[in-house]
Amino acid sequence: MWRHFKRRRPFFHTRRAVVASRIDSNGVKTVDEETDSFTDILNHEDEMKSAHSISKTSALPYLITAISTLVTGLSIAILAMWLLSEENAIFGGPPATLLAWQDDYEEMTGIDKVNGNLDGSGVTICIVDSGVDLSHPGMDGVTINGWYDAVNGKIDPYDDQGHGTAMTGIIASKGGVGGIAKGSELLIAKGIDGSGSGTDEGIAEAVDWCSVQGADIISLSLGGDQGPGLSGITLDVLENSVEDALDEGVFVVAAAGNDGTDDDGDVASPGSVEDVICVGGVNRNGDVWSGSSEGDNNGRLWPNPILPRQDPDKKPEVIAPASEVPVLLTNSGGWYGYSSGTSAATAWVSGILALVVQNEPDLARSGDRSAIEDIKNRISQTSTQKEGVTGHDDRFGYGIVNTVGLIGDISNESTSNQDFERLVYAQQPMSTTNVAPDNSTKADLNPRFWDSVMAEIQELKASTRF
Repeated sequence: MWRHFKRRRPFFHTRRAVVASRIDSNGVKTVDEETDSFTDILNHEDEMKSAHSISKTSALPYLITAISTLVTGLSIAILAMWLLSEENAIFGGPPATLLAWQDDYEEMTGIDKVNGNLDGSGVTICIVDSGVDLSHPGMDGVTINGWYDAVNGKIDPYDDQGHGTAMTGIIASKGGVGGIAKGSELLIAKGIDGSGSGTDEGIAEAVDWCSVQGADIISLSLGGDQGPGLSGITLDVLENSVEDALDEGVFVVAAAGNDGTDDDGDVASPGSVEDVICVGGVNRNGDVWSGSSEGDNNGRLWPNPILPRQDPDKKPEVIAPASEVPVLLTNSGGWYGYSSGTSAATAWVSGILALVVQNEPDLARSGDRSAIEDIKNRISQTSTQKEGVTGHDDRFGYGIVNTVGLIGDISNESTSNQDFERLVYAQQPMSTTNVAPDNSTKADLNPRFWDSVMAEIQELKASTRF
Protein backbone atom coordinates (compact mmCIF):
# COMPACT_ATOMS: atom_id res chain seq x y z
CA MET A 1 0.00 0.00 0.00
CA TRP A 2 3.07 2.39 0.32
CA ARG A 3 3.62 2.25 -3.39
CA HIS A 4 1.25 5.17 -3.81
CA PHE A 5 3.70 7.34 -1.83
CA LYS A 6 6.86 6.63 -3.75
CA ARG A 7 6.45 9.72 -5.97
CA ARG A 8 9.26 12.19 -5.25
CA ARG A 9 8.25 15.39 -3.51
CA PRO A 10 10.02 18.36 -1.92
CA PHE A 11 11.27 17.64 1.58
CA PHE A 12 8.69 19.69 3.52
CA HIS A 13 5.74 18.09 1.73
CA THR A 14 6.95 14.60 2.62
CA ARG A 15 7.41 15.64 6.22
CA ARG A 16 3.87 17.05 6.33
CA ALA A 17 2.29 13.78 5.13
CA VAL A 18 4.14 11.62 7.67
CA VAL A 19 3.30 13.87 10.58
CA ALA A 20 -0.37 14.02 9.57
CA SER A 21 -0.61 10.23 9.54
CA ARG A 22 0.92 9.95 13.06
CA ILE A 23 -1.33 12.58 14.56
CA ASP A 24 -4.46 10.93 13.16
CA SER A 25 -3.70 7.68 14.97
CA ASN A 26 -3.00 9.38 18.31
CA GLY A 27 -5.84 11.88 18.08
CA VAL A 28 -3.82 14.56 19.83
CA LYS A 29 -3.97 17.31 17.25
CA THR A 30 -5.64 17.81 13.99
CA VAL A 31 -3.58 17.41 10.86
CA ASP A 32 -4.12 21.04 9.88
CA GLU A 33 -2.89 22.40 13.23
CA GLU A 34 0.37 20.45 13.19
CA THR A 35 0.96 21.19 9.52
CA ASP A 36 0.41 24.90 10.00
CA SER A 37 2.81 24.93 12.98
CA PHE A 38 5.53 23.29 10.99
CA THR A 39 4.94 25.64 8.06
CA ASP A 40 5.44 28.59 10.40
CA ILE A 41 8.77 27.17 11.49
CA LEU A 42 9.86 26.73 7.90
CA ASN A 43 8.74 30.23 7.04
CA HIS A 44 10.77 31.58 10.00
CA GLU A 45 13.80 29.66 8.76
CA ASP A 46 13.33 31.19 5.32
CA GLU A 47 13.15 34.66 6.88
CA MET A 48 16.37 34.01 8.83
CA LYS A 49 18.15 32.86 5.68
CA SER A 50 16.94 35.96 3.83
CA ALA A 51 18.10 38.25 6.64
CA HIS A 52 21.50 36.51 6.73
CA SER A 53 21.79 36.96 2.97
CA ILE A 54 20.98 40.67 3.28
CA SER A 55 23.54 40.99 6.10
CA LYS A 56 26.22 39.36 3.95
CA THR A 57 25.33 41.68 1.07
CA SER A 58 25.55 44.78 3.32
CA ALA A 59 29.04 43.78 4.64
CA LEU A 60 30.50 43.19 1.18
CA PRO A 61 31.51 46.85 0.48
CA TYR A 62 33.35 47.03 3.80
CA LEU A 63 35.17 43.80 3.05
CA ILE A 64 36.22 45.06 -0.39
CA THR A 65 37.45 48.35 1.13
CA ALA A 66 39.49 46.53 3.77
CA ILE A 67 41.13 44.25 1.21
CA SER A 68 41.84 47.20 -1.11
CA THR A 69 43.47 49.16 1.74
CA LEU A 70 45.61 46.19 2.68
CA VAL A 71 46.77 45.67 -0.90
CA THR A 72 47.60 49.39 -1.26
CA GLY A 73 49.57 49.38 2.00
CA LEU A 74 51.55 46.34 0.96
CA SER A 75 52.28 47.90 -2.43
CA ILE A 76 53.59 51.08 -0.79
CA ALA A 77 55.75 49.05 1.59
CA ILE A 78 57.22 47.03 -1.28
CA LEU A 79 57.91 50.22 -3.25
CA ALA A 80 59.61 51.81 -0.24
CA MET A 81 61.80 48.75 0.26
CA TRP A 82 62.77 48.83 -3.42
CA LEU A 83 63.65 52.50 -3.24
CA LEU A 84 65.74 51.94 -0.13
CA SER A 85 67.72 49.32 -2.00
CA GLU A 86 68.43 51.67 -4.89
CA GLU A 87 71.80 53.37 -4.95
CA ASN A 88 70.38 56.84 -5.53
CA ALA A 89 67.59 56.80 -2.98
CA ILE A 90 67.45 59.38 -0.23
CA PHE A 91 65.08 59.86 2.66
CA GLY A 92 65.86 62.94 4.74
CA GLY A 93 69.14 64.76 5.18
CA PRO A 94 72.44 63.85 6.83
CA PRO A 95 72.50 62.20 10.28
CA ALA A 96 72.48 64.54 13.28
CA THR A 97 75.97 63.38 14.25
CA LEU A 98 77.42 64.64 10.97
CA LEU A 99 75.74 68.00 11.48
CA ALA A 100 77.20 68.18 14.99
CA TRP A 101 80.69 67.42 13.63
CA GLN A 102 80.22 70.13 11.00
CA ASP A 103 79.33 72.59 13.78
CA ASP A 104 82.42 71.53 15.77
CA TYR A 105 84.73 72.28 12.86
CA GLU A 106 83.01 75.57 12.04
CA GLU A 107 83.54 76.67 15.64
CA MET A 108 87.15 75.50 15.61
CA THR A 109 87.99 77.40 12.42
CA GLY A 110 85.92 80.48 13.32
CA ILE A 111 83.54 80.24 10.38
CA ASP A 112 80.60 80.45 12.79
CA LYS A 113 81.74 83.96 13.72
CA VAL A 114 81.90 85.29 10.17
CA ASN A 115 79.37 87.79 8.89
CA GLY A 116 76.62 85.91 7.07
CA ASN A 117 76.98 88.20 4.07
CA LEU A 118 80.28 86.55 3.24
CA ASP A 119 79.65 83.43 1.15
CA GLY A 120 82.35 83.64 -1.52
CA SER A 121 80.23 85.61 -3.98
CA GLY A 122 82.24 87.01 -6.85
CA VAL A 123 85.20 84.71 -6.22
CA THR A 124 86.03 81.98 -8.76
CA ILE A 125 87.30 78.67 -7.39
CA CYS A 126 88.59 75.98 -9.72
CA ILE A 127 88.53 72.47 -8.26
CA VAL A 128 90.84 69.95 -9.92
CA ASP A 129 89.71 66.49 -8.93
CA SER A 130 87.66 63.53 -10.18
CA GLY A 131 84.74 65.67 -11.39
CA VAL A 132 81.38 66.47 -9.87
CA ASP A 133 77.97 64.83 -9.63
CA LEU A 134 75.51 67.71 -9.94
CA SER A 135 72.54 65.36 -9.42
CA HIS A 136 73.49 64.88 -5.76
CA PRO A 137 70.79 66.37 -3.47
CA GLY A 138 73.49 68.32 -1.64
CA MET A 139 74.36 70.02 -4.93
CA ASP A 140 70.81 71.14 -5.59
CA GLY A 141 70.91 74.76 -6.75
CA VAL A 142 74.66 74.66 -7.43
CA THR A 143 75.76 75.70 -10.90
CA ILE A 144 79.22 75.59 -12.46
CA ASN A 145 80.65 78.19 -14.81
CA GLY A 146 82.97 75.83 -16.60
CA TRP A 147 83.88 72.16 -17.02
CA TYR A 148 86.98 70.52 -18.43
CA ASP A 149 87.74 66.81 -18.66
CA ALA A 150 91.47 66.16 -18.99
CA VAL A 151 90.94 62.40 -18.52
CA ASN A 152 88.25 61.24 -20.92
CA GLY A 153 87.35 64.39 -22.83
CA LYS A 154 83.63 64.20 -22.03
CA ILE A 155 81.52 67.30 -22.55
CA ASP A 156 79.10 67.00 -19.62
CA PRO A 157 80.16 67.01 -15.94
CA TYR A 158 80.35 63.66 -14.13
CA ASP A 159 82.21 61.99 -11.29
CA ASP A 160 83.14 58.33 -11.68
CA GLN A 161 85.13 58.19 -8.44
CA GLY A 162 83.31 60.36 -5.87
CA HIS A 163 86.25 62.28 -4.44
CA GLY A 164 85.59 65.39 -6.50
CA THR A 165 81.95 65.64 -5.43
CA ALA A 166 82.98 65.30 -1.79
CA MET A 167 85.50 68.14 -2.10
CA THR A 168 83.14 70.33 -4.13
CA GLY A 169 80.45 69.82 -1.49
CA ILE A 170 82.74 71.05 1.29
CA ILE A 171 83.23 74.27 -0.66
CA ALA A 172 79.90 74.91 -2.36
CA SER A 173 77.08 72.62 -1.19
CA LYS A 174 73.80 74.43 -0.57
CA GLY A 175 72.21 71.63 1.40
CA GLY A 176 73.19 68.89 3.86
CA VAL A 177 76.79 69.40 4.93
CA GLY A 178 79.64 71.66 3.80
CA GLY A 179 79.00 74.81 1.83
CA ILE A 180 81.75 77.03 3.27
CA ALA A 181 81.64 79.33 0.22
CA LYS A 182 78.30 78.44 -1.32
CA GLY A 183 78.11 81.72 -3.21
CA SER A 184 81.40 81.23 -5.05
CA GLU A 185 81.61 80.72 -8.80
CA LEU A 186 82.80 77.23 -9.66
CA LEU A 187 85.05 75.83 -12.33
CA ILE A 188 85.48 72.04 -12.32
CA ALA A 189 88.41 70.33 -14.02
CA LYS A 190 88.64 66.55 -14.05
CA GLY A 191 92.24 65.40 -13.67
CA ILE A 192 91.61 62.23 -11.62
CA ASP A 193 90.24 59.04 -13.15
CA GLY A 194 87.76 56.52 -11.79
CA SER A 195 90.45 54.65 -9.87
CA GLY A 196 91.47 57.77 -7.95
CA SER A 197 94.72 58.37 -9.81
CA GLY A 198 96.00 60.95 -12.27
CA THR A 199 99.08 61.82 -14.29
CA ASP A 200 101.32 64.86 -13.97
CA GLU A 201 100.46 65.80 -17.53
CA GLY A 202 96.70 65.47 -17.07
CA ILE A 203 96.59 67.43 -13.83
CA ALA A 204 98.94 70.07 -15.23
CA GLU A 205 96.59 70.45 -18.19
CA ALA A 206 93.68 70.94 -15.77
CA VAL A 207 95.62 73.56 -13.76
CA ASP A 208 96.47 75.46 -16.95
CA TRP A 209 92.80 75.44 -17.93
CA CYS A 210 91.79 76.82 -14.51
CA SER A 211 94.21 79.71 -14.88
CA VAL A 212 93.08 80.55 -18.41
CA GLN A 213 89.43 80.49 -17.30
CA GLY A 214 90.09 83.21 -14.73
CA ALA A 215 90.24 81.30 -11.45
CA ASP A 216 91.08 83.27 -8.32
CA ILE A 217 91.74 80.07 -6.33
CA ILE A 218 92.79 76.61 -7.51
CA SER A 219 91.99 73.83 -5.04
CA LEU A 220 94.14 70.70 -5.34
CA SER A 221 93.06 67.97 -2.93
CA LEU A 222 95.81 65.75 -4.28
CA GLY A 223 99.53 65.15 -4.05
CA GLY A 224 102.42 63.01 -5.22
CA ASP A 225 106.19 62.78 -5.44
CA GLN A 226 108.15 65.98 -5.74
CA GLY A 227 109.82 66.67 -9.05
CA PRO A 228 113.56 67.26 -9.43
CA GLY A 229 114.57 70.89 -9.08
CA LEU A 230 115.88 73.57 -6.72
CA SER A 231 114.85 77.07 -5.65
CA GLY A 232 111.74 77.34 -7.82
CA ILE A 233 113.35 75.73 -10.85
CA THR A 234 111.73 72.38 -11.49
CA LEU A 235 111.54 69.75 -14.21
CA ASP A 236 108.11 68.58 -13.00
CA VAL A 237 105.37 69.47 -15.49
CA LEU A 238 102.70 69.89 -12.80
CA GLU A 239 104.90 72.05 -10.59
CA ASN A 240 105.65 74.23 -13.62
CA SER A 241 101.94 74.71 -14.27
CA VAL A 242 101.42 75.64 -10.62
CA GLU A 243 104.28 78.15 -10.78
CA ASP A 244 102.68 79.74 -13.85
CA ALA A 245 99.36 80.09 -12.03
CA LEU A 246 101.10 81.67 -9.02
CA ASP A 247 102.77 84.17 -11.32
CA GLU A 248 99.28 85.28 -12.40
CA GLY A 249 98.33 85.91 -8.78
CA VAL A 250 96.18 82.78 -8.50
CA PHE A 251 96.03 81.28 -5.00
CA VAL A 252 96.94 77.58 -5.17
CA VAL A 253 95.90 75.44 -2.20
CA ALA A 254 97.19 71.84 -2.04
CA ALA A 255 97.17 68.88 0.35
CA ALA A 256 100.15 68.03 2.57
CA GLY A 257 99.57 64.27 2.27
CA ASN A 258 98.36 61.40 4.43
CA ASP A 259 101.54 59.46 5.25
CA GLY A 260 101.95 60.85 8.77
CA THR A 261 102.31 57.45 10.43
CA ASP A 262 104.91 56.29 7.91
CA ASP A 263 106.24 59.64 6.79
CA ASP A 264 108.64 59.99 3.88
CA GLY A 265 110.01 63.18 5.41
CA ASP A 266 108.21 65.96 3.55
CA VAL A 267 104.85 67.12 2.24
CA ALA A 268 103.54 66.00 -1.13
CA SER A 269 103.88 67.90 -4.40
CA PRO A 270 102.59 70.42 -5.47
CA GLY A 271 101.99 71.43 -1.85
CA SER A 272 105.79 71.52 -1.55
CA VAL A 273 106.04 74.45 -4.00
CA GLU A 274 107.14 77.58 -2.11
CA ASP A 275 104.16 79.91 -2.60
CA VAL A 276 101.50 77.19 -2.57
CA ILE A 277 99.37 77.12 0.60
CA CYS A 278 100.03 73.58 1.85
CA VAL A 279 97.36 72.20 4.18
CA GLY A 280 97.78 69.57 6.89
CA GLY A 281 95.05 68.08 9.07
CA VAL A 282 93.50 68.60 12.50
CA ASN A 283 91.01 66.46 14.41
CA ARG A 284 87.99 67.61 16.41
CA ASN A 285 90.06 67.68 19.60
CA GLY A 286 92.23 70.42 18.13
CA ASP A 287 95.29 68.21 17.73
CA VAL A 288 97.08 67.38 14.51
CA TRP A 289 95.49 64.45 12.70
CA SER A 290 97.91 61.54 13.02
CA GLY A 291 97.83 60.81 9.27
CA SER A 292 98.89 64.32 8.32
CA SER A 293 102.29 64.56 6.61
CA GLU A 294 105.11 66.56 8.15
CA GLY A 295 107.23 69.10 6.36
CA ASP A 296 110.99 69.04 5.93
CA ASN A 297 111.93 72.64 6.66
CA ASN A 298 115.64 72.15 7.40
CA GLY A 299 116.70 71.38 3.85
CA ARG A 300 118.27 68.21 2.42
CA LEU A 301 120.61 66.97 -0.26
CA TRP A 302 119.03 63.61 -1.05
CA PRO A 303 116.96 62.25 -2.71
CA ASN A 304 115.65 65.60 -3.95
CA PRO A 305 117.72 68.61 -2.85
CA ILE A 306 115.85 71.48 -1.18
CA LEU A 307 117.09 74.56 0.63
CA PRO A 308 115.93 75.29 4.21
CA ARG A 309 112.48 76.90 4.08
CA GLN A 310 111.87 80.33 5.60
CA ASP A 311 108.80 81.99 7.11
CA PRO A 312 106.08 82.30 5.96
CA ASP A 313 106.73 79.44 3.53
CA LYS A 314 107.46 76.57 5.91
CA LYS A 315 105.44 73.43 5.24
CA PRO A 316 102.69 72.81 5.93
CA GLU A 317 101.54 76.39 6.38
CA VAL A 318 98.25 75.61 8.08
CA ILE A 319 96.08 72.74 9.28
CA ALA A 320 92.33 72.34 8.83
CA PRO A 321 89.58 69.73 9.43
CA ALA A 322 90.85 66.32 8.29
CA SER A 323 89.45 63.70 10.66
CA GLU A 324 85.90 62.44 10.11
CA VAL A 325 84.96 65.45 8.03
CA PRO A 326 81.30 65.46 6.87
CA VAL A 327 81.08 65.15 3.07
CA LEU A 328 78.72 64.38 0.22
CA LEU A 329 78.98 60.83 -1.12
CA THR A 330 78.39 59.45 -4.60
CA ASN A 331 78.83 55.95 -6.06
CA SER A 332 77.91 54.62 -2.64
CA GLY A 333 74.97 53.39 -0.56
CA GLY A 334 74.12 56.78 0.91
CA TRP A 335 74.27 60.49 0.20
CA TYR A 336 76.17 61.71 3.25
CA GLY A 337 79.17 60.44 5.17
CA TYR A 338 82.57 61.44 6.47
CA SER A 339 86.09 61.43 5.10
CA SER A 340 89.49 61.54 6.79
CA GLY A 341 92.48 63.07 5.02
CA THR A 342 94.21 66.29 4.08
CA SER A 343 92.12 66.38 0.91
CA ALA A 344 89.17 67.57 2.98
CA ALA A 345 91.41 70.02 4.86
CA THR A 346 92.46 71.54 1.53
CA ALA A 347 88.85 72.11 0.47
CA TRP A 348 88.13 73.80 3.81
CA VAL A 349 90.99 76.25 3.37
CA SER A 350 90.02 76.94 -0.25
CA GLY A 351 86.48 77.80 0.86
CA ILE A 352 87.69 80.02 3.71
CA LEU A 353 90.08 81.80 1.36
CA ALA A 354 87.13 82.63 -0.91
CA LEU A 355 85.48 84.47 2.00
CA VAL A 356 88.68 86.45 2.55
CA VAL A 357 88.94 87.43 -1.13
CA GLN A 358 85.25 88.40 -1.26
CA ASN A 359 85.80 90.69 1.71
CA GLU A 360 88.89 92.22 0.05
CA PRO A 361 88.43 92.14 -3.74
CA ASP A 362 91.88 93.65 -4.23
CA LEU A 363 93.30 90.26 -3.24
CA ALA A 364 91.86 88.67 -6.38
CA ARG A 365 94.42 87.70 -9.02
CA SER A 366 96.48 90.75 -9.82
CA GLY A 367 99.09 89.41 -12.21
CA ASP A 368 101.78 88.99 -9.55
CA ARG A 369 102.36 87.22 -6.23
CA SER A 370 101.90 90.20 -3.89
CA ALA A 371 98.46 89.16 -2.64
CA ILE A 372 99.68 85.59 -2.16
CA GLU A 373 102.54 86.81 0.00
CA ASP A 374 100.12 88.96 2.01
CA ILE A 375 97.81 86.03 2.75
CA LYS A 376 100.70 83.72 3.65
CA ASN A 377 101.94 86.30 6.16
CA ARG A 378 98.45 86.49 7.67
CA ILE A 379 98.31 82.70 7.94
CA SER A 380 101.63 82.62 9.80
CA GLN A 381 100.51 85.37 12.18
CA THR A 382 96.85 84.57 12.87
CA SER A 383 96.54 80.77 12.77
CA THR A 384 95.63 79.20 16.10
CA GLN A 385 98.66 77.41 17.54
CA LYS A 386 98.78 74.84 20.30
CA GLU A 387 98.79 76.34 23.76
CA GLY A 388 102.28 77.40 24.78
CA VAL A 389 103.70 77.00 21.28
CA THR A 390 104.88 79.84 19.02
CA GLY A 391 106.20 79.82 15.51
CA HIS A 392 106.01 76.90 13.11
CA ASP A 393 105.74 73.18 13.80
CA ASP A 394 106.62 70.62 11.14
CA ARG A 395 103.25 68.93 11.50
CA PHE A 396 100.99 71.56 13.11
CA GLY A 397 102.19 74.24 10.71
CA TYR A 398 101.55 77.79 11.86
CA GLY A 399 98.36 76.49 13.45
CA ILE A 400 94.68 75.82 12.77
CA VAL A 401 93.22 78.05 10.08
CA ASN A 402 91.59 81.04 11.76
CA THR A 403 88.89 82.55 9.55
CA VAL A 404 88.34 85.56 11.79
CA GLY A 405 92.07 86.29 11.87
CA LEU A 406 92.35 86.12 8.07
CA ILE A 407 89.32 88.28 7.41
CA GLY A 408 89.90 90.86 10.14
CA ASP A 409 87.08 92.88 11.72
CA ILE A 410 84.22 91.49 9.61
CA SER A 411 82.59 89.05 12.02
CA ASN A 412 79.31 88.46 13.80
CA GLU A 413 80.83 89.34 17.14
CA SER A 414 83.95 91.03 18.40
CA THR A 415 86.42 88.23 19.02
CA SER A 416 90.15 88.70 19.11
CA ASN A 417 92.54 86.01 17.93
CA GLN A 418 93.67 85.39 21.51
CA ASP A 419 90.06 84.90 22.66
CA PHE A 420 89.54 82.48 19.79
CA GLU A 421 92.59 80.44 20.76
CA ARG A 422 91.32 80.12 24.32
CA LEU A 423 87.90 79.12 23.03
CA VAL A 424 89.36 76.23 21.07
CA TYR A 425 91.74 74.85 23.63
CA ALA A 426 90.10 75.64 26.95
CA GLN A 427 87.13 73.44 26.07
CA GLN A 428 88.74 70.66 24.06
CA PRO A 429 91.03 67.94 25.43
CA MET A 430 94.32 67.50 23.62
CA SER A 431 94.88 64.04 22.21
CA THR A 432 96.15 62.33 19.10
CA THR A 433 93.71 60.31 17.05
CA ASN A 434 94.56 56.93 15.68
CA VAL A 435 95.07 56.68 11.96
CA ALA A 436 91.73 56.42 10.24
CA PRO A 437 91.24 53.00 8.65
CA ASP A 438 91.26 52.67 4.88
CA ASN A 439 87.48 52.48 4.85
CA SER A 440 86.88 55.46 7.12
CA THR A 441 84.64 57.10 4.55
CA LYS A 442 81.21 55.86 5.56
CA ALA A 443 77.91 55.98 3.76
CA ASP A 444 76.29 57.22 6.96
CA LEU A 445 76.62 56.80 10.71
CA ASN A 446 73.91 54.15 10.82
CA PRO A 447 74.84 52.45 7.57
CA ARG A 448 72.31 50.40 5.66
CA PHE A 449 74.68 49.71 2.81
CA TRP A 450 78.41 49.84 2.06
CA ASP A 451 80.41 50.29 -1.06
CA SER A 452 84.11 49.73 -0.66
CA VAL A 453 85.03 52.00 -3.56
CA MET A 454 84.51 55.01 -1.28
CA ALA A 455 87.42 53.87 0.85
CA GLU A 456 89.74 55.54 -1.63
CA ILE A 457 88.43 58.99 -0.73
CA GLN A 458 90.51 59.50 2.38
CA GLU A 459 93.82 58.05 1.14
CA LEU A 460 96.29 60.46 -0.41
CA LYS A 461 99.38 58.41 -1.20
CA ALA A 462 102.70 59.89 -2.06
CA SER A 463 102.84 57.80 -5.22
CA THR A 464 99.44 58.88 -6.57
CA ARG A 465 97.74 62.16 -7.17
CA PHE A 466 94.22 62.39 -5.79
